[in-house]
Amino acid sequence: MPTSGSRRVGASIKMEDFGFLKNSGIGFEDLWEGNEVISEVGIEKRLNQDGLRYRLNRTEKEADEVGRMYDLPGLTVNLPIIGETYLGPPKVGSIWEALGFTATSNNEARQLEKLKAIEKARTAIKGVKGGKGAEIRKEWLDKYGYPRLVGSGGIFYADQLSSDKEPMGGFNMGKSGQIWPVPEVVKEGNYGGKKGWGMKKSGPSVDGLPKAK
Repeated sequence: MPTSGSRRVGASIKMEDFGFLKNSGIGFEDLWEGNEVISEVGIEKRLNQDGLRYRLNRTEKEADEVGRMYDLPGLTVNLPIIGETYLGPPKVGSIWEALGFTATSNNEARQLEKLKAIEKARTAIKGVKGGKGAEIRKEWLDKYGYPRLVGSGGIFYADQLSSDKEPMGGFNMGKSGQIWPVPEVVKEGNYGGKKGWGMKKSGPSVDGLPKAK
């Protein structure tokens, strides 16, 4: 009967020195103090500086603009161990947002970042790690039938959402379709729209390079 070999689980180094390596250059605080990535609160505050949301939550500025849900009252209490804690409605636009149904990270700042990334990928002429890019476009077309942004050094996928103010186009390869009825901005990002097959009608190629002969 076939038997499976024993599985070995390697030990992982835990980054905790309990202060013993402090000021050594390799201690926890030496390496991570002031770095936002070790704290979800820190990451959220850093993203908020650029107007970006964290985990679907409104930025602090956006939250203040809508205020407490339905202007319901709340109170601040001092709890054991936890300390000062607010109990009450969150700063959201509706109960559906509070429950997560209409919550989104796709605010205007994120949409702008997606557009910038799309353009960066489209106009790049170098390949991965500075290798061949635009010059191998014809070879890529002959092999695969589409350019697939050969000069981008990678593919950027701009997710197409109903909250987008303009079509994002997914992989921006001029391909896609739909099965169910969708909002107009989503339709423009897929079949027949200016970011779907309709992209080919508007003139510019998917990757912004001249058409191969």
